[in-house]
Amino acid sequence: MATTLDLSFSILLLLLLLSPLLQTTQADKNDLVRSSCVHASYPDICLRTLSSYGGSASTPRDLALAAVRVSIARVRKASDFLSNLKGIARRERGALNDCVEQMGDSVDELSKTLSALKNLRRGGDFRWQMSNAETWVSAALSNEETCLDGFKDINGHVRSDVRRSMTNVARVTSNALYLINLLDDNRR
Repeated sequence: MATTLDLSFSILLLLLLLSPLLQTTQADKNDLVRSSCVHASYPDICLRTLSSYGGSASTPRDLALAAVRVSIARVRKASDFLSNLKGIARRERGALNDCVEQMGDSVDELSKTLSALKNLRRGGDFRWQMSNAETWVSAALSNEETCLDGFKDINGHVRSDVRRSMTNVARVTSNALYLINLLDDNRR
């Protein structure tokens, strides 16, 4: 009986001793998000969108991957929103269709970025892979800006809805590009 009690007490004592180490690890991961987002183009958005990834992002690469995933999700959400706008004039519908097509291109480019980052290797082709990832995210940002350009001569609620949606997407995508650039900067 005494040995079972001693064993239980030992396990409890061990867990109490290890508890601060486990908390420190979680705090370190949250610090990674905070320290990485502080100089992003949109630090509040960066912190808000990536703080839920703090538990699973233990490296800057993990955080960049999470940022690209967030961007893909936002692009898809914006595309669905734009596709479902009702009561649109023919000219606005044409601009919306172009915009939805550009959002599809953005998803493709961001998906390529995600794949490149997942397979990122330190070595001879690291520079090439980083260049590709940065180019694809930049292209996605260009698509988002081009979408807005299609509405420059259109006034009203559709234009403001598109602007609000694209601004949200562009800010998240810009932060993803920043975090990818940090990977490249840390390499040098």
